[in-house]
Amino acid sequence: MSMRELLDPIKVLVTGAAGQIAYSLLYSIANGDVFGKDQPIILVLLDIPPMLPVLDGVVMELQDCALPLLREVIPTDKVEVGFKDLDAAILVGSMPRKEGMERKDLLKANVAIFKTQGAALDKYAKKTVKVLVVGNPANTNCLIAAKSAPSIPKENFSCLTRLDHNRARSQVAMRVGVPSDCVKDVVIWGNHSSTQYPDVHHAKVQMQGKEVPVFDAVKDDAWLKGDFITTVQQRGAAVIKARKLSSAMSAAKAICDHMRDIWFGTPEGEFISMGIYSSGNSYGVPDDLIFSFPLTIKNKTWKIVDGLEINDFSRGKMDATAAELVEERDTAISFLSV
Repeated sequence: MSMRELLDPIKVLVTGAAGQIAYSLLYSIANGDVFGKDQPIILVLLDIPPMLPVLDGVVMELQDCALPLLREVIPTDKVEVGFKDLDAAILVGSMPRKEGMERKDLLKANVAIFKTQGAALDKYAKKTVKVLVVGNPANTNCLIAAKSAPSIPKENFSCLTRLDHNRARSQVAMRVGVPSDCVKDVVIWGNHSSTQYPDVHHAKVQMQGKEVPVFDAVKDDAWLKGDFITTVQQRGAAVIKARKLSSAMSAAKAICDHMRDIWFGTPEGEFISMGIYSSGNSYGVPDDLIFSFPLTIKNKTWKIVDGLEINDFSRGKMDATAAELVEERDTAISFLSV
């Protein structure tokens, strides 16, 4: 009997399942690229009622892939079906910003969505569920979901800044002329927005058989403190401008990286970036935010990498993104009671 036949299936929810990101993501999950090559999967696909016909097409395609790990696919528009007995929830669906829409209108619409989804997690999901929020504004949506699910530990909630982390790694790798896996320990601090701070003061490049600090490898401090940062901060907008659609393939890859690291742990001696609950951190970040930190993960438990030296340049950038998140949180919480 194979390992695959011995393991019970895990139940994984993807919301916004008829959308672009999910279309790039679902195959990887069902193929074992995220939760393991022996782990059977029940996929739950949640979307809004008008998208159900499209969802039926996605289900057909998943069936037609003939993937041995995929035990069942459940398409639904009902939270009581979507959130029942979940092991993992990937919350991709959110209200996108429309032309002429102010940020506070966007926040208000998303507070309603993530309050509902948090309450559904609280009522129907396993208390051990790992929740990844992708839909923007991801940090604040994640905070609202966590606050709306009081019986699930705050540590089980995270938001996606792995895409920014991967973007930062790739920019450095291209600049130095090495494969991206030769760059490690970049940090994304703060909000998944244009205030995020991609920090390479602690990052290293593997070149000519040794590890070299990024500043020594790149030999262009002005680029690392200028164009590099703005390129990573504004990469999402650049993709939209070029593709006329938002990042999907790269976002799906980042989601897979993020969830795989939660499930199996981070590589030895390496840290990654993830938006997590900030309370009690050692970097002077205000409590009660979802803020991106450098982390290591072991046994499905994250730990902030402590003791990194923060210079004045970095402190200013970290304070700016924290200020934006405090303002977002306070605006969102004012809508919670409405």
